[in-house]
Amino acid sequence: MKEYIRKYGLRVAIAAGIVILIAVLAAALMNGRAAILTDAAGGISGPVGSAVSSAIEWMEGIYGYIYEYDQLVAENTALRAELAELRQSAISAAEFEEENVRLRELLGFAEQHSDFTLESAKITAWSSSNWASTFTISKGEDNAENPIEVGDCVITEYGALVGQVIEVGSTWSTVRTVIDSSIDVGALVGEAGSVGMCVGDFALMQEGLLKLTYLSENAQLVEGEAVLTSGRGTYIPQGLIIGYIRSVLSEASGQTLYGVVEPACDLSRLSQVFIITDFQIRE
Repeated sequence: MKEYIRKYGLRVAIAAGIVILIAVLAAALMNGRAAILTDAAGGISGPVGSAVSSAIEWMEGIYGYIYEYDQLVAENTALRAELAELRQSAISAAEFEEENVRLRELLGFAEQHSDFTLESAKITAWSSSNWASTFTISKGEDNAENPIEVGDCVITEYGALVGQVIEVGSTWSTVRTVIDSSIDVGALVGEAGSVGMCVGDFALMQEGLLKLTYLSENAQLVEGEAVLTSGRGTYIPQGLIIGYIRSVLSEASGQTLYGVVEPACDLSRLSQVFIITDFQIRE
């Protein structure tokens, strides 16, 4: 309706004025005013003039309304754009603050592990598969400072194990998380440093957990104990926190115990990770 008035308002106003003029003249004739040339002139100066003035006022009101409406639309559009910009600025500021916090924490961790070469990366996508727990990061083999390689260890700024690189592209890499059903990491647990393996389990993966098994003889598991990396192999250094024992259960045979481990990192809150591209292997 507003668009119609904007386009045809002037024509409608003119047509309305003509109709009012004809109506007034016709009314004057029907009331017996025979001297058309003289009486019509008088009639026009009264009712017709008033009608024309009303039509003009009506037309001005319509165009005033249209003008005000357009002004409001323009103002509303400008305010929406300004609000969107402010929201984006607030989001960016929050992201920068979070990243600064992570980098400060990483600085403390890096000072304790001066032999680590670390590279930061953003998480760009998560796997949509129910059969795996993986994500993609923003760095790959073409990374100028520290090229990413298959097998590289991925951690948080606190040194908690996140997973391991399993595929590398020129500018991206795929990381298998610590709860993925195909993960296996050498582990140390308890004050005695009993050796075991943290392995992925499909059922536990659905709950965000993993399994501690293949334990050394006489190993003792206690709920709440920390589970650390053993440094087995050449890609994952020793002493990184994997998680904490949530519960101790028996295998189906009833002869062997295993632990259910809750990861130290909260995978659902990750947005940035750090890749250990090189470290000194402890003897």
